[in-house]
Amino acid sequence: CSSSWRAPVESRGSRAANPPRPVIRGDRYRVQSGDTLYGIAWQAKVDYRSVAAWNGIRPPYRIYPGQTLRLRPPPARRVPPRAPAPTAQRKPSTQQQTKPKAAPAPRPKAAKPAPAPSEPSRRSLGWRWPVQGKVVSRFKAGDPLRNGIKIAGRSGDSIRAAESGKVVYGGSGLIGYGRLIIVKHNDKYLSAYGHNRSILVKEGDRVTKGQKIAEMGVANNGDAQLHFEIRRDGKPVDPLRLLPRP
Repeated sequence: CSSSWRAPVESRGSRAANPPRPVIRGDRYRVQSGDTLYGIAWQAKVDYRSVAAWNGIRPPYRIYPGQTLRLRPPPARRVPPRAPAPTAQRKPSTQQQTKPKAAPAPRPKAAKPAPAPSEPSRRSLGWRWPVQGKVVSRFKAGDPLRNGIKIAGRSGDSIRAAESGKVVYGGSGLIGYGRLIIVKHNDKYLSAYGHNRSILVKEGDRVTKGQKIAEMGVANNGDAQLHFEIRRDGKPVDPLRLLPRP
């Protein structure tokens, strides 16, 4: 995630919107008050759709305090082989064999209407920079402290949505991110904006590309910067491969 796994440092003169959650380890997690499926999947680095499928949760993905979620696929069930059914012996028939009747011509099937996409997953995404500034830390695959990039700026700088989508998380419950926003852009892509001084949107809001969604705060090291991540199917990817050249 960000530069440290310590408890998040909040912006000066403000309090956390919700208490930080414990770091998720293991194959199961017990839901606490204030948790969301997206936030749990984000910390576990698993696609939220997989978590929903493994636990039989359907959209809009509601979960409840005390509920235990499986964070890994269940083991495959072994099906015992079936014994072959005994074959009945046929008696010789004295009747003449009749000619088989011609099969009726198949009726043409009515064309099914194409399902309308529920999310903008059928169009390509056009990313923009969430804030203008110098990249002071780059993405490194496999490094849990460098799942995204860090962009330096000044406290209070406008943070803008890198693409249109729906806010699926807003708060400070994920350790190491400070005040965090997660935006779902389609069935595959999510983006995250961490260490905000203030959050200007709430869960469930639809945002458009370039819309101001937060103000820059300070990271755990005391510097004003934005922690920005993009995930595809729950896995971190290098944002610099998707963002336009500055």
